[in-house]
Formats: sequence, C-alpha cells, structure tokens
Amino acid sequence: MYVNFLKRIFDLLFSFLLILFLSPVLLFISLLILFSMGRPILFNQIRPGLNKDSFRMYKFRTMIQDNNLDDESRITKVGGTLRKLSLDELPQLFNVFLGDMSLIGPRPLLEEYNDYYSDFENKRFLVKPGISGLAQVKGRNQLSWDQKLKYDVEYAEKVNFFLDLKIFFLTIYVVLTSSGFKRSGETINLIQSRKDNLNNIKTE
Repeated sequence: MYVNFLKRIFDLLFSFLLILFLSPVLLFISLLILFSMGRPILFNQIRPGLNKDSFRMYKFRTMIQDNNLDDESRITKVGGTLRKLSLDELPQLFNVFLGDMSLIGPRPLLEEYNDYYSDFENKRFLVKPGISGLAQVKGRNQLSWDQKLKYDVEYAEKVNFFLDLKIFFLTIYVVLTSSGFKRSGETINLIQSRKDNLNNIKTE
C-alpha cells in the first residue's frame, strides 16, 4: 500500500509544498547563478530511473563551461557552496512532482553505468530514484561504490514509511553538518572502480 500508492501521494504533496515554500530560495539561487556564471542556470542530464527507464534530471549549475579544465577547477565559488549545502539538488523537486523521482530513494546515477551492475545491485531499480537515500545518510561520498550500491538495494528491499521518515530527518542533519561531503563528488567513477577490481582479481 505504501510503496504502490501512499509514497506517490506523499511525494506529490510534499514536493508541491516545498516548491511553494522554497520558491524565494529557488529564485535567489537562479539569480545568483545568472549573475556569477551566466546562462544556463540549470544543468540537466539523462539518468536511469525506475526499471532503468530514462528521464531528464535537473540540478542548479555549479560549473563554468570550459572543457580545457578538470571538474575540480570548473567548480565556481558559488557552485561549491551550493554543492556543500546540497542546494544544487533543489530543482529535482520538480522531478519528484512530475513522478520521475521520489523524495527518498537511491540516487540516480549515470546511464553509462547501467551495464556495470551485478544482478543483486540491479535491484536498486525496483524503486524510483530519490533526492536523498540510505547511502547518502550512511556516509555520502565517503562510501565506496560497493557500499553505496549495497545500501541502495537494502533500501529497495526494505522501503517503508518509517524508513523514509528516518532518512528524511537524517538528511537534514547530513546537509546541515556537510557530513561526507566532497567538493567535486566522486574521485573515481563506477566504471573505473569495476575495471580496477577486475584487474586486481587477475593479478592475484
């Protein structure tokens, strides 16, 4: 009942209320990005959602557009602050309202990772991706890929109202304390991690 019906009702209601309540913040951040980095204000990217169905995910832009620089160097001072406070994720409230995402669920990763999950890890796609999830409150970017995906599957298998409520309040704590935060996100992507693991097995 909760997963198939109530969770969507809660997502629809609370995403609408949060968009309404945070509209001055969304406008302020938009203007801040416009005057500090120019257009576009939003960054969007195709990500796999429920059952690996693709959708367009939105974030506030945090990087300048310069392909000659690495990701760390492209992050602006404004962008770094938005990332640290997780404010760059706020546009995903519209993804939640539209039904592509949930407030709570596994974070949507890159489509290019789709072929690198084990059968066990593919269970993370049995639920909608979320703005925050179990892995984010268990260590965020301090976790290894194996740990993150394990927590994603654990959430997919145990999802219920009280677990979502717990993750919601823990997310507030994580954001306020910047727990597990890394300025440029992952230091190594999933594909490289899996290739490194394979090479290690071959050399043992």
